[in-house]
Amino acid sequence: MPRTTPIFTLADQFVEQRASIDPLFATGAGIEGSDHLLPDFSAERASLELRTTIDQAMALEGAASTDAIDDLAKAAIAERLAAHFSLVQAGEQRRTFSVINSPLLDLRQVFELMPTSTDEHIATMAARLRAVPAAIKSWRSTLRDVAVAGQLPAPRHVQGVADQAEVFSRGGFTALARRAAKSAFVDPEASGILDASVGAEAACAELSAWMRSELLPRASSPDGVGEERYARWARYSTGAQLDLDELFEWGYHELRATLAELWVLARELSPDATSLRQVAAELDADPRRAIFGTTALLARLEGFTAATIAQLDGVHFAIDPAIRRCEARLAPEGSAASPYYIGPSEDLSRPGTTWFPTLGAERFSWWSIASTWYHEGVPGHHLQVATATLHHERLSRYQRLLGWTSGYGEGWALYAERLMDELGAFSDPGDRFGHLVNRCLRAARVVVDLGLHLSKPTPADFGELGQLGDCSSQPFTPALAVAILEEWALQTPEVARSEVDRYLGMPGQAISYKVGERALLEARAAAQARLGPQFSLKDFHAFVLELGPLGLDLLATQLATFGTTS
Repeated sequence: MPRTTPIFTLADQFVEQRASIDPLFATGAGIEGSDHLLPDFSAERASLELRTTIDQAMALEGAASTDAIDDLAKAAIAERLAAHFSLVQAGEQRRTFSVINSPLLDLRQVFELMPTSTDEHIATMAARLRAVPAAIKSWRSTLRDVAVAGQLPAPRHVQGVADQAEVFSRGGFTALARRAAKSAFVDPEASGILDASVGAEAACAELSAWMRSELLPRASSPDGVGEERYARWARYSTGAQLDLDELFEWGYHELRATLAELWVLARELSPDATSLRQVAAELDADPRRAIFGTTALLARLEGFTAATIAQLDGVHFAIDPAIRRCEARLAPEGSAASPYYIGPSEDLSRPGTTWFPTLGAERFSWWSIASTWYHEGVPGHHLQVATATLHHERLSRYQRLLGWTSGYGEGWALYAERLMDELGAFSDPGDRFGHLVNRCLRAARVVVDLGLHLSKPTPADFGELGQLGDCSSQPFTPALAVAILEEWALQTPEVARSEVDRYLGMPGQAISYKVGERALLEARAAAQARLGPQFSLKDFHAFVLELGPLGLDLLATQLATFGTTS
């Protein structure tokens, strides 16, 4: 039976209100009735969100709690409403966009989540495609307001999204329409979906040209957002009050320690290597580690997740049969360079999905993928998000569908990678090399994100960095950040530039991985010390996942109770 306490009833109402405001959210959650619609991205939408958030917070405050489940739900919802209000009130969501975080990308991605097996599905998709020009027009009105206020983000983001819009305009929607029509056995022209997709592409082309001619000359903001804005975004991404100076020092220590461990393994793999890049190149050149073609890649990714589920279920996790399916798909052209995950629909009729951006490649090196797929799939995001979807009796609908906090989400996924290392999953030295590279990347994110946005200098013992020479006590710049990711996290130049653009376009999100992982590792260590031989790793994992998404401060409070109650 669904839980019907006042708190849970309000949570249902809040979800329905969000779905009515944002049809993209509704489609992602699997809430029916608005798949033919697209949101309004104008200033009126922001005003409506602000009023709705205030009304929801007041209603929640006055709602009576009946037990501990209600108490946690109320606290979790209140924290997210406050964080959301802080951003909307300050206009942050209007003025902050990039190639990985914008209405344009959301508009393109949502079509990948829509069903395409019947004539009705195709008609619904065609209707939504016809709504793309109006949705883009509404976003243009907001961008114009932001430009007039002198609040456009740095030029790199305006240019990046303009380039992305151009990519989408060159077949990004017509290819989708043809694929969907083929899936439903309908004629793309007779059904009207092809004409609708052409109109969507034309709107993208107009947006691209307009952004270049009208917005780009007015974009003069620095790359970093400064401490006040950064703190607001960091609180939103982590749900924690952070000491940013301590975090920078800790992140740098983590980066150096992981680099040292990486070099030990590098010397085992290639005793004569003079750089980590050389070791990576040797691994890339090994045909035994290569996957050829996207069909083989997707099969490998899905098979890898299925094998991981079989290995972990009943031992370190209890994995419900309803969430064993996790798809792997290719990310749409124009997406950012990093893999990502999108959770299942509310009723699980659409499974959770991992997305792999190929960037045009046809040959893939498994050593650099394995750790990431533990992160995106199982025991990472898929197990985490899909498990929360199942817990109707413990988690309100708001918590399950709107409670995502990057610190909890990315922290768990990074913990999942480390856990698999602890369990011996990386017995192949090359695969473990890839895992340690991932650790370096996440530690580097802490240093780079804080360094760029808060204008911090590099540490005095930073030392030499490739062709840049001695970079000790130097100001952080995008070029320095790219060099760190290339030299120490072994990212390709293209990926490194994409990563830095991402950090600069989503302030405070890049730190959430390591911050969340630290919270989980500290809580686990405390529980092991407190419980001794009674500590159960499987029970600890179940406890964390059943809590659902929480801000990290609230999560720490809850984890401190593990093992203290029956």
